[in-house]
Amino acid sequence: MPDSTFQRDRLFSLFREMVDIYSPSNKEEEITAFLLEVLNKRGLPVRCQQVDETRSNLIICAGDQPRTLFLGHIDTVPAFDIEQYSFNERDGLCYGLGTADMKGGCAALIEAFTCAHEAGVLSDDMALALVVGEEETGDGTRALLESGDFERALVAEPTDLTPCLNHYGYVEMIIRVFGYRRHAAMSDRETNAIRALLRFLLEVETRIENNEPDTVLNIRDLHSAESGFAVPDRCTASLDLHLPPGFNAVAYAEEMRLFAGQWLANSRASRYEIDFPTLADGYCTDPQSGMAQMVLSALDKLGLPRNPAPFKSHSDANLLQETGCSTVIFGPGQLAKAHTFDESIDFKQVETAARVYRCMLG
Repeated sequence: MPDSTFQRDRLFSLFREMVDIYSPSNKEEEITAFLLEVLNKRGLPVRCQQVDETRSNLIICAGDQPRTLFLGHIDTVPAFDIEQYSFNERDGLCYGLGTADMKGGCAALIEAFTCAHEAGVLSDDMALALVVGEEETGDGTRALLESGDFERALVAEPTDLTPCLNHYGYVEMIIRVFGYRRHAAMSDRETNAIRALLRFLLEVETRIENNEPDTVLNIRDLHSAESGFAVPDRCTASLDLHLPPGFNAVAYAEEMRLFAGQWLANSRASRYEIDFPTLADGYCTDPQSGMAQMVLSALDKLGLPRNPAPFKSHSDANLLQETGCSTVIFGPGQLAKAHTFDESIDFKQVETAARVYRCMLG
């Protein structure tokens, strides 16, 4: 279903300018101001929603109580190299921080809403929220949900243009193990905090590999005390556990707490601490629900494949689902390329996503 108002050059220009603006979580002010100017020039009904003293979400909607939400986050993770985060093209791909996660998806959403507005078909029931803070605490989406409820939502995370009706849950686990500081020449297996924690992490890997083949474990960080020529007296690890739908995150965390406690109590660590800063249940969206049908119908109209698959990461979709909002994730780019040194996207996917979103808007 071609759309006469779709402008590839306009989409590409916006996408490129967005990538060239550095916008890690908690430093989104510049890109917010840029997008606000763009949206105002296009005549879209946009307003700012305060998130904290300096940061705001942008909400595009003509109605007072929209029930259908399209969501994109305009923040990124920090740059690996502050001198080389910006947009560039080579070998047919667009490179730069946020190209896949998720400035491509945000640019596509903005183009779709612009086209619908220009065609005079943008419903008061439809809202586009460009939120801050997704890569850290999700405070942008939390602020959005404090101001209203939505029945259905689409989140434009990178799914390689695959509709994700099912979403993994997430457990964030922090483990601190303490030992005894002493001269490096006096190190032994009985007192070294790093050794105790490394052994425990191997036990966690074995447990998951043997019993939970669909769980995704990531040992995100491992830090010890900077003790010089001495045995470190503490060591900390941060774990990401992505759980298939059906797991209860709270119950799973308690099982992991018990497992860790039993193992570490029998180690030679002097003491230990275990925290779970983030817990989120996964979910399965009914294929017959409103948003699922909107996405799948648009794909059918445009002659694109359906092939639903689960989304295996944590996202703001978990927060939406907790409120009873039926949520689907669908966006351009590959999750495997997000948060990488050479993050990239095929711009053809950004174009295709914009056409799908435009089709969904009527």
